[in-house]
Amino acid sequence: MPETSSATRSHDDTPEELESTAAIARDLIRFDTTNHGEGRSNGEADAAAYVSAYLERLGLEPVTFESAPGRASVIARVEGRDRSKPALVLHGHLDVVPADPENWSVDPFGGVIKDGMLWGRGAVDMKDMDAMILGALDDILTAGEKPERDSIVAFFADEENGGVYGAHWLVDNHPELFEGAGEAISEVGGYSTMVGDQRAYLLQTGEKALMWIKLVARGPAAHGSRLVAQNAVTRVAEAVAAIGRLEWPIRLTDTTEQLLAEVARILEVEPTDLGPDGLALATGSASGFIQATLRTTSNPTMLSAGYKHNVIPDRAEAAIDIRTLPGDEDEVLATIRGIIGDDIEIVVTHRDVGLENPFSGALVDKVAALISEHDPEAVVLPYLLSGGTDNKALSKLGIRGYGFAPLRLPAELDFPAMFHGVDERVPLDALVFGRAVLRDLLLSY
Repeated sequence: MPETSSATRSHDDTPEELESTAAIARDLIRFDTTNHGEGRSNGEADAAAYVSAYLERLGLEPVTFESAPGRASVIARVEGRDRSKPALVLHGHLDVVPADPENWSVDPFGGVIKDGMLWGRGAVDMKDMDAMILGALDDILTAGEKPERDSIVAFFADEENGGVYGAHWLVDNHPELFEGAGEAISEVGGYSTMVGDQRAYLLQTGEKALMWIKLVARGPAAHGSRLVAQNAVTRVAEAVAAIGRLEWPIRLTDTTEQLLAEVARILEVEPTDLGPDGLALATGSASGFIQATLRTTSNPTMLSAGYKHNVIPDRAEAAIDIRTLPGDEDEVLATIRGIIGDDIEIVVTHRDVGLENPFSGALVDKVAALISEHDPEAVVLPYLLSGGTDNKALSKLGIRGYGFAPLRLPAELDFPAMFHGVDERVPLDALVFGRAVLRDLLLSY
């Protein structure tokens, strides 16, 4: 049965009174591990040292790897009862995206407890899962027990930059760390949403492919008062507007077809009555992720040009975040090339694969069974993640990755908006729920 806890007390709680999962997550949030991308980062070393020390207290032998100064990842293997079974990787990342304190109602790196929630950058992406993994292992090992199978726990650097200094670096340079692993679980799945009156937990069975591109326009540098037809800023702005306004066609993968069919069944409607977008919207707050999985997205995210008000620069750049359905990358890139023309350079700064795993098998069955035990009225549904995780890197080793950071959430919380958003927060009792589910998963799978 689900555990209960005093973790939902008011914001007057002292740190000593906090349930330990929340205390771990709070501590991790207080390490400012901001990752600005393209190699610019505060680094993960302090958070990695905290995690390593915690694992050592549990009797494990964690190893810390630095791919670059301060860019630290921690790996440990936990011996299971049945070592003939393929190992399971549980992984999280220690870095976070930037947060502007001016926009937040609390200190984004203060680990604030209020209104029954933990607030701060990383509260959902993904220091909550890091804490739940540590807590679940604590429960098992301090009780003198072992997981059912070997568990490889990994806390990666640099996920928010595509894992270049984290998961990808470790897979490329130390693949032996993951020897014997068949499956992995990580973030952005397992959280609850409401479909009509039905609570559903979304198991992330796949994720879209990733392409980060830079558009570069060039033209003559000139005085700002001159008439310049080939103004680099104007040209890159036109390209950005064209890409940003693209309406990509709907294309359903096997995962989204299964999900939408289940949503229609729960709502007792014919799928054609609402259509794909209508069914996606019927998933409540989760639609913030799900709608974007029905099609490619291409969002301009950064602009850079110029150095003085009265100087027309000779170069202007724009960053575009493209997420395609698995296998569509080349076709999408060709479409964008056709829209912006040949006179603007496209630089692919990072590219990574899409994933789609079956919503079936022993792990999926165990997840569904555990959710039924901990929340008997709920169902488990598959979904494709619109973003990406470090499961992309592990897939190069043949490891099938799923998103399962189990959180029972209040219906009114817009959980997808918490990812990279302002005032990121997670309910304290959801952390307790997730720790218990992960513990039982490790003990029984």
